[in-house]
Amino acid sequence: MDNTLIRHISALAAALFFAPLLPGIINKVKAFFAGRKGPRLIQLYFDLAKLLKKEVIVSRSSGGIIRIAPSVILAFTITAAALLPMGGAASPAGFAGDALLFFYLLGTCRIFSVLAAMDTASSFEGMGSAREVFFSALAEVAVFTVLAFLALSANSLKLAQMLCSQGVDSWMNFTPVLMTALAMFLVLLAENCRVPFDDPETHLELTMIHEAMILDYSGTDLAAILYASSLKLWIFAAFITSLLIPPGVFAVWQETALFFAGIIAIAVLTGIVESSMARFRFLKVPSLLIAAAIMPVLALLFVIFFLNGGVQ
Repeated sequence: MDNTLIRHISALAAALFFAPLLPGIINKVKAFFAGRKGPRLIQLYFDLAKLLKKEVIVSRSSGGIIRIAPSVILAFTITAAALLPMGGAASPAGFAGDALLFFYLLGTCRIFSVLAAMDTASSFEGMGSAREVFFSALAEVAVFTVLAFLALSANSLKLAQMLCSQGVDSWMNFTPVLMTALAMFLVLLAENCRVPFDDPETHLELTMIHEAMILDYSGTDLAAILYASSLKLWIFAAFITSLLIPPGVFAVWQETALFFAGIIAIAVLTGIVESSMARFRFLKVPSLLIAAAIMPVLALLFVIFFLNGGVQ
């Protein structure tokens, strides 16, 4: 079997198994800054195991969308993870233009989560859905400006070439890549409902966004939603890490170690961000997402005007 295929399958299996660790790392970092012991690092594993033993209860007002949404969201999230290069190894399922499929799979997950929330006929979940759609529309602008920069830089819409071909042999090359990675980190916070965009630990319905949308889930359905959320966080962290690791500089085992270390570092950084600032008011969130959309544009201009040869 091809060595690249083995590396990608191994990295994907590690992602599927260790994804629930990321929320635990974030919570541990937040607890450290607050001077608390905090929940166990593997708390989400226990929560998932407990939920898998419980019954699913569906509202009588539902039209049926909420019954299929968890399965669709989980399946599409796993498919998106399978398309992403991991540990420096390209996905065997990759093809020309797979970057578009990758982001549209994640976008379809959001569509089903919004439809399922409105399917419950709950006013709180409808309110959370409206906020989710509004902020996601702004986040998508940032996503596609990042996609445009990477596609023009790599002259390809294939994820393996877009993420694993960014040269960083000098600070001039590293500057636009870093700006793009910063934009994706802001998208990570927004798409995964983290501070300053949302607070996953809030219990006040009037200020909920994502948490308001999953109030009616229970049992195995809630387990699927929570697991898919942790895997989505891993996917965005892996995207940023793959972007920052320079290709062809390190040995295979070093590149793989840096990949997993980078994902853990992003989880720690997320915890630091959540510990050092409060959630923004809703009126301030668009400004931050607009800034995330502008950074890849500035990175592209930097490449055009300051790097020799510009964008081919």
